Amino acid sequence: MTVESSILAALTSLAGGRVYPDLAPSAVAAPYIVYQQVGGEAPTFLERAVPSKQNGRFQVNAWATTRVAAAALAVQIESAMTLATAFDCKPLGAPVALYDEETQLRGTTQDFSVWSTR
Repeated sequence: MTVESSILAALTSLAGGRVYPDLAPSAVAAPYIVYQQVGGEAPTFLERAVPSKQNGRFQVNAWATTRVAAAALAVQIESAMTLATAFDCKPLGAPVALYDEETQLRGTTQDFSVWSTR
């Protein structure tokens, strides 16, 4: 199982199961969640061994019709990511509020450091 599929499994019970990697479909109803890898640490060893763990910095965005709903979904996301057992996760700061003029949706974005087994 990839770390991306583990993140999907950790979040799939939220937002009515509307959880998408990279980009949501254009006609999806809010609320929904989008996640993507935006970097991470690349551990290396002097003896040129391949590490058994990998790290990714994942950005998770929550979108809803109201600020209150987006904030509530952000709390659920942080809990689900932090309590997941398939990987180790640490929030890298608090959620940041978003607004999308085109869709008029309110959102949040939060980054997480995720360590998983290769």
